[in-house]
Amino acid sequence: MAVLLIGTLDTKGEELAFLRSRLRQSGVDVLLADVGTGGPPTVEPDIAREEIGDVHDERGAAVRAMADGAARLARRLYDAGELDGVLGAGGSGNTAIATAAMRALPVGVPKLMVSTMSAGDCRDYVGGTDVTLMASVTDIAGLNSISAQILANAAGAMAGMVGAPPLEPQDHKPLIGATMFGVTTPCVDHARKRLEQRGYEVLVFHATGTGGRAMEALVESGFLAGVLDVTTTELADDLVGGVLTAGPDRLEAAGRHGLPQVVSLGALDMVNFGARSTVPSQFEHRVLCEHNPSVTLMRTTPEECAELGRRIARKLARATGPTALFVPLQGLSLLDAPGQPFHDPEADAALFDALRPAAGDVEVIEMDCSVNDPAFAEAMADRLAAQL
Repeated sequence: MAVLLIGTLDTKGEELAFLRSRLRQSGVDVLLADVGTGGPPTVEPDIAREEIGDVHDERGAAVRAMADGAARLARRLYDAGELDGVLGAGGSGNTAIATAAMRALPVGVPKLMVSTMSAGDCRDYVGGTDVTLMASVTDIAGLNSISAQILANAAGAMAGMVGAPPLEPQDHKPLIGATMFGVTTPCVDHARKRLEQRGYEVLVFHATGTGGRAMEALVESGFLAGVLDVTTTELADDLVGGVLTAGPDRLEAAGRHGLPQVVSLGALDMVNFGARSTVPSQFEHRVLCEHNPSVTLMRTTPEECAELGRRIARKLARATGPTALFVPLQGLSLLDAPGQPFHDPEADAALFDALRPAAGDVEVIEMDCSVNDPAFAEAMADRLAAQL
């Protein structure tokens, strides 16, 4: 068992040495990598900073160089069978560097970051992987009664992860990635059961930005056999400025890698914000729905829907594998139905009208029902099974 321990030994040498000693007490071999960008290391590393990245005078450039180098190092060690997990501890700089190394490794490889940044917006650190963040509580600035206990817990957690017995061999089924929101749950649940009956294992991802990135990271890693992308709502957040964006590259990974994909327009009727008080003032005149005390939804306009249609069509037209787009003509979510707050046939029509001429050779299947109609879910599942 070997753990890559990543830290800035110019400022956190005492803390990293403590982590190394705790790991060794648990019988774990440790490779200590110095990614410091300032003064000389206060503890002798196993891997010097000069072996990892170029040391720049400008801090931003130095951190980027170390992050890129740490990612290359972690991947090289893993591919050589010399790494079983990655552990890091630090502030914003080392969090950016160490988590870059973690994101370079496949899902399932233990990854733990003790960070002062763990209570904020951690999307850039975690990406689409299984990075575990542990709050440092105090700053990582010397050992004290609190920090020592936190770091000891982190070493114990990493030792436990890398030393855990392997999973029992399983009868592996082809994996399908599916995207879901609360307002598209009936569709995805029905489609999932139908695909499971056909012998597939369906991994459902909550389309909250992190979920979309996680699914597409598994596509990039080669885990998935196909994608049932029912809920493309993250694209609306990216367009309008909501809080659940998965970035501008969402809906491109499966097409780029040639995976069979069946795509729909689930929850494109909404953009997500936090509590009602956090909605930007420029949207006060819009149709808003308080989903719960922490989530406020905003109805997309005809103009926004038209742009979403064009973007989706362009992305799917570039796909290199089997691709089908399913269009639910009677509603995009549970809230987009007669009597519901987001029922807006004009906005939906703008989405559909923009899709049709821009889709090119993509197979487009229009159905006169809502996205949550069982017939719609079954048709999507059956089409993906036929592609596979």
